Amino acid sequence: MADITAARTGELLRTLLSILQKHPDGLQARVALDTLRAAVTPTPYELGSFEKGGLRFDKIVRFATVDCVKAKWLVKDGGRWFVTEAGLAAVKQFQDPALFYAEAKRHYRAWKKAQPVPDPDLDGDDEDDEEVVSVTLEEAQEQAREQIADYLHHMDPYEFQKLVGDLLSAMGYHVAWIAPPGRDDGIDLLAYPDPLGTRPPRIKVQVKRYAAAIPVSEVNAFMGNLGSDEVGIFVATGGFTRDAEAKARTDKQHRVTLIGLDALVKLWVKHYAALDEIARQRLPLQPVYFLAPEN
Repeated sequence: MADITAARTGELLRTLLSILQKHPDGLQARVALDTLRAAVTPTPYELGSFEKGGLRFDKIVRFATVDCVKAKWLVKDGGRWFVTEAGLAAVKQFQDPALFYAEAKRHYRAWKKAQPVPDPDLDGDDEDDEEVVSVTLEEAQEQAREQIADYLHHMDPYEFQKLVGDLLSAMGYHVAWIAPPGRDDGIDLLAYPDPLGTRPPRIKVQVKRYAAAIPVSEVNAFMGNLGSDEVGIFVATGGFTRDAEAKARTDKQHRVTLIGLDALVKLWVKHYAALDEIARQRLPLQPVYFLAPEN
């Protein structure tokens, strides 16, 4: 990308990390890129497209973030981007964009040399090839995640409850009740460890097909429905805020497991073989394998 200078790349990365600082719960990659594009003034070259498709601006930023990830300045998890404390420290320390990007590249090369089979020519095309593979895989994962999220968000609410019930059954639990359409008082499913429900704990489940993250207030309300011999499972496609996660993790009176979109899909894939055909049709998935870049 000879038309993009190190200074310009560093400017884009520093601005991106500064944007992420304002979002401790992270941003979806697409939202982060859109927000960055609105915060800077893209050049005509950046607003163009590559021959193989894709806006140059987005590709430039994605390629450059590979260095930030290796520098441990940026974390990518489930399609969301998070800035780390080390990343914020780097933004503060390296005010010059070119030096900022040079430091990120230095971290990348240090990581590369530490791999079991180091690349003898880190300045050659192999480094660019690895970034291309990494970004291609990243984009494919994000696209798949967005499609699954959109599918679940448009699913009938009662069908989504059944989907969660199917998953619990495949995991070996016994679903005793699924709330019918209408008011449910915050409980959507009841399940037990045994078929007759004679062994504790009783499991209460709430499910939400929200696009936004569930706040701590809703987790608190759910906990209020749990008795001393009950545990809770809260499933939400939009995930949970950090405060909500902290509440579930640290509360000593209530045992609640939070399951966001990524955890739900991972469990669905893990227990797919135990699902019956009707259950599989509620969320039919097909694995596609890529040659993954080195971690």
